[in-house]
Amino acid sequence: MILASFAGIGVLLAVMGIYGVIAYLVAQRTQEIGIRLALGAPQGAVVWLVSSQGLRMALAGVVIGLLGTVLAARSMTSLLYGISALDPVTMGSASIVIIAIALGACVLRARRAAKIDPIQALRAE
Repeated sequence: MILASFAGIGVLLAVMGIYGVIAYLVAQRTQEIGIRLALGAPQGAVVWLVSSQGLRMALAGVVIGLLGTVLAARSMTSLLYGISALDPVTMGSASIVIIAIALGACVLRARRAAKIDPIQALRAE
């Protein structure tokens, strides 16, 4: 039960972190998004632009995390009970969960970015 609580807190922190980074990136690119929308870019293109950037960052984080797990596997072997340190099901499911959460956070923020009023975005600075 304690382990499940820590896992839930870890997922919550991951969601908040990913959403925060994407929100910051969208805030930095508000003028660019406004210009794209003013020039006639469809909202789907803006959603794809923001989502793909966030998904690339999430994939890079998962790959770095998997490499770190492989490197730390020997020291973790004595701490684990019932599974191996390199259990592919556990590593794969954790990776899929993190990528799905990242995709959800990216799409949520991207949809908000696509609804930016181009006039307000260009007047922002």
